[in-house]
Amino acid sequence: MKLLISNDDGIYAPGVYALAQALQGANHEVTVVCPDRERSATGHGLTMHHPIRAEVVESVFDPRIKAWACSGTPADCVKLALWALLDSPPDFVLSGINRGQNLGTDILYSGTVSAAMEGTIEGIPSIAFSLASYVTQDFQAGAEFAVSLLKFLEKNPLPASMLLNVNIPAVPAEKFAGVALTRQGIRRYVDIFEKRVDPRGKTYYWLAGEVLEEVEQALDPKLGVPLPTDVDAIRKNYITLTPLHYNLTSPVGVELLQGWEFPLK
Repeated sequence: MKLLISNDDGIYAPGVYALAQALQGANHEVTVVCPDRERSATGHGLTMHHPIRAEVVESVFDPRIKAWACSGTPADCVKLALWALLDSPPDFVLSGINRGQNLGTDILYSGTVSAAMEGTIEGIPSIAFSLASYVTQDFQAGAEFAVSLLKFLEKNPLPASMLLNVNIPAVPAEKFAGVALTRQGIRRYVDIFEKRVDPRGKTYYWLAGEVLEEVEQALDPKLGVPLPTDVDAIRKNYITLTPLHYNLTSPVGVELLQGWEFPLK
């Protein structure tokens, strides 16, 4: 298949290297378009007031892999690739493998998920891959899972307007508990900002925060089946597959507000 790969960790990140090399080794046609530097937590931002530059990258990936470093955001990278750099649309848009998990409400900030979401918006099946560790540098097990997942999805196409958010536990492959279909969980933080003073006596703030993993979340009856959250399943060493879409309309809200009569003044 023809595959477009992006990320938010940058073109030289080990995760995107492992993913691209593994998929090229599985005889896919791979193109990589990534930010020229780390762009984590940029969400779905687009560059509107500056030019976007893309430079060919050589001597990093397998010679058969075409690669560009882009000056924009992860979403910019995918949009630029689809509309300017590629001669035809890819069969899949893949993002990652990200260094660090993208679970629960963190996906709203994730450049990794947003790169994949840009592919979904353009009507292309898309997957975001993340390794649930900021310390571990071994992306091989995740890359091998990506190869097997793509092989499966080639015969079992994803529904339209849906992407898969995949998180891989940071354990050896033989310790994976399995693959779990999950729903998006909740991740909340405490002590969000750390107040500091610079050498000139000026106050500044550093975004820090400690995650609260144990957040109760009721089952959603509209899902039809009881699913574990991605936050809970990853702790049990499951590879988590969470289907996402870009339509943020709340069915509960629509049902509730239909009976309201809003005043004009």
